[in-house]
Amino acid sequence: MLCAPDNDTGPPRSWVRRRFDADRLSARTLRVVRVVPNLVGAVGAAYFARASLRFYVQTHRLIGAAFFAEQMWVVCAYLIRRPARAVSRRTGDWALAFCGTFGGVLFRPVGSHPAWGVRIGLVVQLLGLAICVVSFVALGRSFGFAAADRGLVRRGPYSVVRHPIYASYLLLQAGYVLQSISVWNVLVMAFVTVCNVGRALAEDRLLATNERYGDYRRQVRWRLVPGVW
Repeated sequence: MLCAPDNDTGPPRSWVRRRFDADRLSARTLRVVRVVPNLVGAVGAAYFARASLRFYVQTHRLIGAAFFAEQMWVVCAYLIRRPARAVSRRTGDWALAFCGTFGGVLFRPVGSHPAWGVRIGLVVQLLGLAICVVSFVALGRSFGFAAADRGLVRRGPYSVVRHPIYASYLLLQAGYVLQSISVWNVLVMAFVTVCNVGRALAEDRLLATNERYGDYRRQVRWRLVPGVW
């Protein structure tokens, strides 16, 4: 082992070399940890965007084009979002985020398709889509996946409820179920909703470490549905 001369009070050179390599590896690992989830999220959103575009090409229904535009916004949001001040390290929080985001792929166009359900479901979906888009715009680069602190956003829908994107998911999925009524789709919606409720609770828990979150929570009492929860 090569060590420093006796008159050198510093640590052994080999230790310094190992420490330097470890620091460089840590920085490299940190960059990977930041970049990989962004890329995975962007790819997942691109998958949904592709499905929406295919739906629009096949049906020429404008809601397909609207969903395509919304998902392309999500793709961009993943690629430009700001680094988080704090991110949950709980496996359960990441599992809730994954299931709450991608659980919608389990929906199937099966069951009953009553005319009233198709019409009302479309209105509900359009409302949910509008809330979702406005919420994304309000978030800007603070967009996230799992529970994290990328700074507080108080404008737009975030002045009404603390988790408007999850509220929009509830409307979007309810609209789909109204258009394709089946036990399977109801169970899928219940599962995804439970996951998003868990995400909201996880985010509240993590953001409680932000000294400004207490004031925000007192100003905006409701998480998803005003007057309900």
